[in-house]
Amino acid sequence: MTNLDTSPAQEVCPAAPEGQGPCVQLWPEREVPLGGVRAMNVMRTLPQRGLPTVGAWCFLDSFGPDRVAMSVLPHPHCGLQTVTWPLEGAVRHRDSVGSDVVVRPGELNIMTAGNGISHSEFSVLPATTGDGSSPLVEELPVSRGLQLWVALPDEHRHRAASFEQVRNLPVATGDGFSATVMVGEFAGQRSPATMFSPIVGADIVGSGLLELPLRPDFEHAVLVLDGHLVIDGQEVQAGPLAYLGAGRSSLAVEAQPETRFMLLGGEPFGEDLLMWWNFVGRTHEEVERAREEWEAEGLLDAAAAAASRFGHVHGHGPDAGPEAGRIPAPPLPGVKLRPRTRG
Repeated sequence: MTNLDTSPAQEVCPAAPEGQGPCVQLWPEREVPLGGVRAMNVMRTLPQRGLPTVGAWCFLDSFGPDRVAMSVLPHPHCGLQTVTWPLEGAVRHRDSVGSDVVVRPGELNIMTAGNGISHSEFSVLPATTGDGSSPLVEELPVSRGLQLWVALPDEHRHRAASFEQVRNLPVATGDGFSATVMVGEFAGQRSPATMFSPIVGADIVGSGLLELPLRPDFEHAVLVLDGHLVIDGQEVQAGPLAYLGAGRSSLAVEAQPETRFMLLGGEPFGEDLLMWWNFVGRTHEEVERAREEWEAEGLLDAAAAAASRFGHVHGHGPDAGPEAGRIPAPPLPGVKLRPRTRG
């Protein structure tokens, strides 16, 4: 998935400090209007000015529930993995390494951008009416989900692009909870999804008093999707990201009946990042070069674009009707940002 912000700021994300102990910090969500053809708003909880990453997780948007047809033309990524986790509705994913799949709730898409990839995303809509016209807005399926990015560590960020879909994710169970393990390992279950740093992501449903096993060398955060939790005596409602720090071998929570929440975590990310638009790099010059290459590739024919850094997404092009074209990169900010401290 993509960041369609028409005026993205450069996000300077300093390396995580050592020694952040257990805590409960609530980082508020902020509404971000996305431009382009999708024309929808999302709620963003990562990155934050004082919390740019949780482990290698560096970006978290939640969208919906809404009846909006997602129509995202080809756009580029580099230096990251996209993690697509739909909660309601289905999305067709196509990319420049040849993938063409539909992802549905309970299924996971992992796209490793590496040095460069491009992809598109379109909602799977109901059949058209008998006269061939599009369905009415009221007939559009409900769309809801999470868009997450994972920063690739330096030794992997220039690797060849790849894609995988995992349809049979493991489910961990404990007293009062069940957890779909998206990535990494949780409560004795390990996801087969390919990741490149120590990390965990789990979609948990629980009720009552829960005791969740954690790795003390990981920092963790929780995003409540439905219901609410009480953690260390503090109420955590749906919306804000609850940062829990590191050093916990377990997490005791009190969950309202059928509360659903995301647990995210990983080893504190030890590298400075520069994030802008859909690129994760290390310097302003890297990001500027990626933008220039994406714009230059827009002038190539499909065959030449297929051999370029970001590639060509099959099914899009001059003869593709409403799926013709690609998303141009917005202009870079006129100034370079100074690194910020975390905390």
